[in-house]
Amino acid sequence: MQKISYSIIPADPAAHLYEITLTVERPAPEGQVLSLPAWIAGSYMIREFAKNIVSISAASGKKPVALTKLDKDTWRAAPCKGPLAVTMQVYAWDLSVRTAHLDQHYGFFNGTSVFLRVHGAEHLPHELEIRAPKGVRNWKVATSLPRSKGTKPQAFGSYVAPDYDALVDHPVEMGSFAAGGFEACGARHDIAITGRVPGLDMARLEADFKKICEAQIRFFEPKTALAPFLDSSDRYVFMTMAVGDGYGGLEHRASTALVCNRNDLPQTGSADSSEGYRNFLGLVSHEYFHTWNVKRIKPAVFAPYDLSRETHTPLLWLFEGFTSYYDDLILARAGLMTEDQYLKALAKTVSGVLRGPGRLKQSVAQSSFDAWTKYYRQDENSPNAIVSYYTKGSLVALYLDLSIRTRTRGRKSLDDFMRLLWTRFGRDFYQGKPQGVAPEEITGLMKQATGLDLSRELHLATETTQDLPLEPLFAALGISYSQRAEGSTPSLGVRTKGQGSDCVIATAFNGEPAHAAGLSANDVIVAIDGLRATPGNLDGLLSRYRAGDTVTVHAFRRDELIDVRVKLAVPPATSVKLIASDKAALEKRKLRRQWLAA
Repeated sequence: MQKISYSIIPADPAAHLYEITLTVERPAPEGQVLSLPAWIAGSYMIREFAKNIVSISAASGKKPVALTKLDKDTWRAAPCKGPLAVTMQVYAWDLSVRTAHLDQHYGFFNGTSVFLRVHGAEHLPHELEIRAPKGVRNWKVATSLPRSKGTKPQAFGSYVAPDYDALVDHPVEMGSFAAGGFEACGARHDIAITGRVPGLDMARLEADFKKICEAQIRFFEPKTALAPFLDSSDRYVFMTMAVGDGYGGLEHRASTALVCNRNDLPQTGSADSSEGYRNFLGLVSHEYFHTWNVKRIKPAVFAPYDLSRETHTPLLWLFEGFTSYYDDLILARAGLMTEDQYLKALAKTVSGVLRGPGRLKQSVAQSSFDAWTKYYRQDENSPNAIVSYYTKGSLVALYLDLSIRTRTRGRKSLDDFMRLLWTRFGRDFYQGKPQGVAPEEITGLMKQATGLDLSRELHLATETTQDLPLEPLFAALGISYSQRAEGSTPSLGVRTKGQGSDCVIATAFNGEPAHAAGLSANDVIVAIDGLRATPGNLDGLLSRYRAGDTVTVHAFRRDELIDVRVKLAVPPATSVKLIASDKAALEKRKLRRQWLAA
């Protein structure tokens, strides 16, 4: 059988250049069409990866082959009789989880950034030779891509994929990273930490990651405890870049790429569990949960992905939002968060959603569909116009879960719905049965999993902009719910950011004092009643007033000084507090234990 072959080498780390050669044994006789993806699965924005191609050329044997560019990321090679070899250099200087990075210390790439798609041959086996940069001896390789016979673990060499979709779904990290590993439910998991982390406690990472992975494997497969990625690889790989200030992740079928703050990672000799470390574990839990939810349980329009253009779905609230709900919940169930810590984190999410006026203008279904143009392209007015399908979607999951638990007295839950999705759509996705979830199926699937007609709740939660009625649901679990203002300082109705010593309005919230007075995003607040305002003292200046007082605000709009009179308001009651009661009725405490212990 014909195969498609690639080689990649860090050709010039100082110039951040990878060199990639693609060989097509039997190119299309009419001229082979090749293209680079425009986006990467899991990050819903057109990113134009072809913009980073520095040079591209083709040859057959020693004879040059003409390449004709058809559009922004597509080429046609002139007809040739022998194998076609296409060589390109790609600039890689993006320290994120979405594209590619290379310097003298570290290399990382997603296949969507560096591997051309051979049109008409996507279904064929693809082989990749990963070569070491010249003069480097201590670099290792971390990837979940299956190795060819003879290639040792964490070594440069030959790797294989059954098709193009698999090739670009196994990112590769290379460098002198700190390596760890563990087994969860009998399946191998590797950890690679790149970046300087003095005193890194790898043993604690291994133990805590293991708890997360085993809890999730048993969540979806309570009988067999089979890891999902065994359909694609013999291991799962956590690739983590530790930096001074960063946070993010991107899921893949048998691995994840993460960025974190190095100070959030545990230190040897310290047993403390900081909020930063719990946030990092929540990120790990989130991306690992995606191994089931979105990598195998997919929206129907993602089966398969079309990486050449936007692919719209109104269901990201289910695939990202539900994952955001379960990430911290799994930590609580695995013993990595206390009940109080979990409820505080949950209250923080509820508060964050309530602070955004955009929640009253956009439903999570609309937010999901418009991710390409709104959520991933936010501007200064976004908090007034959109809602996050991550955070509001997690509250939709919470609302449905607690509704199911209370109505069935704990006999059913959202867990049953997720397991039904897994068995129906996910378990065999890469075994020749790719099928995705259609929006119109959700209500029926919920009823099948729980025995309840949740059409009213689903409509309220996903198609309307109403705030979710969470308070009575918490009360049914013996948890008090309260909303209050965050502090007593009167409000300008703005979100600010510091730019050096300047206090800049990031967002002027619709209908609140600054907006009513005519202040706008990007205005620089200079003074309040003649006293200089800075990012550090604005709250202190406002604390000397009461709600209803009027102050004079001087600000620069561009290079013009303006002054406005602003009537200060009572700060909005968007700070939520959740407190579990040990004196609640036995049935309520039992429901709460079932929820948090599962």
